[in-house]
Amino acid sequence: MLIFPAIDLRDGQVVRLIEGDYGQMTVYGSDPLSVALSFREAGAQYLHVVDLDAALDGGQKNFSVIERLARESGLAIEVGGGARSEESARRYLDAGISRVILGSAAVEKPELMEKLAKAYPGRIAAGVDAKDGFVAIHGWKTITDIPSYSFVESLPGRGVNTVIYTDIKRDGKLMGPNLDAYRRLNGIRGLRVIASGGISALRDVKELAALNLYGAIIGKALYEKKLSLPDALAAGKGE
Repeated sequence: MLIFPAIDLRDGQVVRLIEGDYGQMTVYGSDPLSVALSFREAGAQYLHVVDLDAALDGGQKNFSVIERLARESGLAIEVGGGARSEESARRYLDAGISRVILGSAAVEKPELMEKLAKAYPGRIAAGVDAKDGFVAIHGWKTITDIPSYSFVESLPGRGVNTVIYTDIKRDGKLMGPNLDAYRRLNGIRGLRVIASGGISALRDVKELAALNLYGAIIGKALYEKKLSLPDALAAGKGE
């Protein structure tokens, strides 16, 4: 199982939210590149980045920061937030981003997701954020009437082979991942599942790895030193 340490950006700073609440934000650093480099020095090969400003307004306020991460970190980066058009998604890809995550656009513009997935095979993922079993969009501010599992099940048929699935109620709360959700999702043929939200300790990583998931994203547990990245990387490999 691949391990993706996470950097969430707000006004160019490294932050974490609780349950996606912008009013419950903790700042962990003002230099995202130094954070990314520390992850690489610890053994990471991949990085998960979210532009929280873009998730709210659809712009790409932190693009220059993300471009620098792609250019100088030495990590394979996936980015979520701000990719709501073909132009904005291509801008990320042209900047050296390995994979672009469509969240709100995947729900509101499925034809765009299908077009991009066809044009950039393997480089487009869907970010499905769920609250009480329903998909949330626009920085988790809007809860739709779309059942999250049904939406995820539709992705392979639309050309998307990777999903980042977040249980909003667990995000940033260090209460453990929603294992039942990942067991169910991992049974969908043709789909690689990346777990996001709630990882708080090494046992969580081991439990997710035992499900043979494609990947897991770790954020707050690293920043709060509840879990070391080298240990998480080893657990992801089954060591």
